[in-house]
Amino acid sequence: MGSLLLLLLLLLLSPSYPRGGSAWRRRSARTQGPGGPSRAPPETSAPFWVRISPEFKAVPPGGSVWLNCSSSCPLPEGSSLRTELRRGDTLSGHGWVSYQLLDVRAWSSDVHCFVTCAGETRGATARITAYKQPRSVILEPPVLMGSEYTLRCHVTHVFPVGFLVVILRRGGRVIYSESLERFTGRDLANVTLTYALRARPSDFGQPVTCYARLDLDGLVVLSSSAPMTLPVLAWSPASKALASTSIAALVGILLVVGALCLRKYLSMKSQA
Repeated sequence: MGSLLLLLLLLLLSPSYPRGGSAWRRRSARTQGPGGPSRAPPETSAPFWVRISPEFKAVPPGGSVWLNCSSSCPLPEGSSLRTELRRGDTLSGHGWVSYQLLDVRAWSSDVHCFVTCAGETRGATARITAYKQPRSVILEPPVLMGSEYTLRCHVTHVFPVGFLVVILRRGGRVIYSESLERFTGRDLANVTLTYALRARPSDFGQPVTCYARLDLDGLVVLSSSAPMTLPVLAWSPASKALASTSIAALVGILLVVGALCLRKYLSMKSQA
């Protein structure tokens, strides 16, 4: 009996005997990969949106505008703005950033807002336009020079001039139009259009109107003058002088003819 107990004691003390701790270590080893302990797969980041407001804004040339960039990301890693316009102040809060843009003079500019969330970057785009509807469109009264009417139209304080078209209409028909796309200035401008219209009998009494049209890639801004009527008699100073001379000559001829007739009559009466 004593020898049996001694044999069991030796077996328990043997390094090759499978103990509970070694069994746990073997199980733990089976859960490890070749690169070390396995980790739980990372959570997939939920989709997030990015918005910019307003998406379209028109300002007068030289004006400023605020754009607000917001997102649904709970913990944004960063936000940025890409634009060629001059930047001003920046304000921020939870989930949003507002940017100020100063001295807007380009007639059309795209502004891009970007937000990075969980390593992913998304963006939104806004368009800023700068234009100024004409302060006034004035058509001067037509002046008759010989056989042509001179029509003069003034378009004041308009921008951008390069997108302006000036149109003259007689009744419902276009008689002349001119595009000013050759002008590329970035300031408010005044434009004067002069056109010579050959006078015809059918033109007398017809209304003439001057139109100023800004065609900004789909945004059309139209202004017009008050209509002016082509008068039946529109005398220029030269025409008045010519008419006076003609009348005086006619009166002189009539007087001479009358005097001759009277003299002949008196001569015939004296002979009788």
